[in-house]
Amino acid sequence: MAAQNRLLIQGGRVVNDDHSFDADVYVEDGVISQIGKNLPLPGGVKVIDAKEKLVMPGGIDTHTHMQLPFMGTVAADDFYHGTKAALAGGTTMIIDFVIPKRGQSLLEAYDQWKSWAEPKVCCDYSFHMAVTWWSDKVSEEMETLVKERGINSFKMFMAYKDVMMLTDAEIYQVFCRCKEIGGLAQVHAENGDLIDECSKKLIALGITGPEGHEMCRPEEVEGEATNRAVTIANRANCPLYVVHVMSKSAADVISAARKQGKVVFGEPIAAGLGVDGTHYWDKDWRHAAGFVMGPPLRPDASTPAYLMDLLANGDLTCTGTDNCTFNGNQKALGKDDFRKIPNGVNGVEDRMSIVWEKGVHAGKLDENKFVAVTSTNAAKVFNLYPRKGRVAVGSDADLVVWDPEATRKISASTHHHAVDFNIFEGQVCHGVPVYVISQGKVVVEDGGHVMVTQGVGKYVPRKPFSDYVYKRIKVRESLNQPKAVEREPYKGPVIDLSAQRQEEPKHVSPSIAAEFENRPVSTRHGHRDLHASGFSLSGRQVDDNRGNTPHKRVLAPPGGASSIQF
Repeated sequence: MAAQNRLLIQGGRVVNDDHSFDADVYVEDGVISQIGKNLPLPGGVKVIDAKEKLVMPGGIDTHTHMQLPFMGTVAADDFYHGTKAALAGGTTMIIDFVIPKRGQSLLEAYDQWKSWAEPKVCCDYSFHMAVTWWSDKVSEEMETLVKERGINSFKMFMAYKDVMMLTDAEIYQVFCRCKEIGGLAQVHAENGDLIDECSKKLIALGITGPEGHEMCRPEEVEGEATNRAVTIANRANCPLYVVHVMSKSAADVISAARKQGKVVFGEPIAAGLGVDGTHYWDKDWRHAAGFVMGPPLRPDASTPAYLMDLLANGDLTCTGTDNCTFNGNQKALGKDDFRKIPNGVNGVEDRMSIVWEKGVHAGKLDENKFVAVTSTNAAKVFNLYPRKGRVAVGSDADLVVWDPEATRKISASTHHHAVDFNIFEGQVCHGVPVYVISQGKVVVEDGGHVMVTQGVGKYVPRKPFSDYVYKRIKVRESLNQPKAVEREPYKGPVIDLSAQRQEEPKHVSPSIAAEFENRPVSTRHGHRDLHASGFSLSGRQVDDNRGNTPHKRVLAPPGGASSIQF
């Protein structure tokens, strides 16, 4: 057996989401074959010394956009550069988004994305499918994608009006369809109508720079849409996954929903955990534009730490990146109008280190929770577990040997992306992947040497009805079926609307009406004087044309009879 297919990781501390333990890990033919202390060393096996290091499942980035055609241009990171950068940072699998044009077949879009990815991708990958329009054909193709293409997650946009945005009624129908076929509904949660109106207003005021991007879509716009999505999903009894949670408002909605027992998952991203939105007001246009993404980063500098706290306590579930990179000359498409700046930032290479630095090194996460939010939870939510997301016998040998004490400085001059900007520029992070193993082969070695091959990544199909997502949904569906009330049929009279004559409205005499409408109105402190007379000196009243009303004797004084006894 060739040595490159056999690997022994010796002396490390194995870290899973639920516990850690000291053990060796033996890998053969791309699969973890043995785990234990002092494993025998077969001949011709490559050995990695992992003493004082952590051996963890490779990261799973739940949200990428490689090679995405968007806003008149194409993302700089294609499937080669994007997955190379992922591996360099310790991420061994990505889940990218197929985004059909409005009116385009979902199956056709899937084939298009697969043709872009297959010859270039360096690590294992899978796809989410965006639903950018709705019809019976789309509904049918969703089922085909689940059964024949291994897609079990579908994303709806509540923003990007007239391009990808669906109405609430359409979103409800897609959610219902997701539940029928075992898919997980995902949403980009922003109020697209408000964004459209507010952006027009800002442009009219002469605000054309990157700061306008955040100003037209403040966090209340994200929070409102998140609440609306949770409500729609609850009415459909459909599990919901909110992508790129960027604000306290949206995170609080998800947290409250989970406390109420709703099946909702939230995904903060590396950008939202590592930087804030104050950069939009930078005097350097290129710098400010480099941070433009949707939803935007928040100018409240306490937001990243707040999102990390909710990630630590389980209110937020997974971490992605929304990696969608554009070079300076591409961002410059919006130099005179912030609405035309291509939305997107980097993150796939730096996600693991950012989460370790802001989470574990800051005392908010332990090593097990780190594994959960960077790998295991994603594997469970998207039905990849335990093939992915766990160091266990029989699991794929996608592994990271992690040095928790080592540091690295992030810079566009050294990263592996194809983009000329890095939003984390200059940050020093504790936690460095010293070895990365993908499909049982070493692709990153000590010293950061990256050795990847285009096209070796495998597409990983995912089955529907993930237990982690759907167990509660199935029980609730059986318990909460609406039932009609059994009663005797109504046998009484029914009004005949066709035979009903409408009374002609009574009109007040024009002269009388004018007399009352034109009388002076005295005011006190801006209000009508309640002591002003309500009658006319002519003796005519506004209701003179009405018939006399029957007299009634008042049996009690105004305010009711007194109950006081003497």
